[in-house]
Amino acid sequence: MKKFKTKQEEFWSTKFGDEYTTRNKGSKIIAGNIAVFAKIFEHMHSISSLIEFGAGSGNNLRAIQNLLPDIVMTAVEINQTAVKDLKKIKNITIHNQSILEYKPKKTYDLALIKGVLIHINPQALKHVYELLYKTSKKYVCIMEYYNPTPIEVDYHRHKGYLFKRDFAGEMLYRFMDLTLVDYGFQYHRDNNFPLDDITWFLLEKKS
Repeated sequence: MKKFKTKQEEFWSTKFGDEYTTRNKGSKIIAGNIAVFAKIFEHMHSISSLIEFGAGSGNNLRAIQNLLPDIVMTAVEINQTAVKDLKKIKNITIHNQSILEYKPKKTYDLALIKGVLIHINPQALKHVYELLYKTSKKYVCIMEYYNPTPIEVDYHRHKGYLFKRDFAGEMLYRFMDLTLVDYGFQYHRDNNFPLDDITWFLLEKKS
């Protein structure tokens, strides 16, 4: 078995990640994603390329491709079961590796991360923030569980695998040329497009 830097990487690359991929699929999830991404893309201009970190089986990318059919997409995903699903998507470049191992070679109009920062070892967050910043030409979109201060939450009876905090705020503090464009919340009880209580933040580079 491959050795990773953190226990969280191993967790998502093996059985638990396989099971998560299998149970988190379907047209309802994609429909919810289409609804929330439609709101977010209203605030962006000239988006022709993106990179998603922790793309899973492609629920987000499939939704985005419905909205922007010509967009050039790149995915970074650690789990091999998820990568098999990603390969079914047209016009996509896939890197089957840990976010913490990924070495960027180009930039994209949008750097996206959704439901992934909450599972990153807190000691590695600065590295991921740098990665999001460096790979973005113009926009960074963060979609995570929000909490004003860092807290840890049990995750499916596991400890050390889910952390909430103000991820966007920390990026705004760290990179002074980033500005907040807009933010929103998608409620799990939404009548038409429920998502898992995700708070999204759209940041823009001003340099």
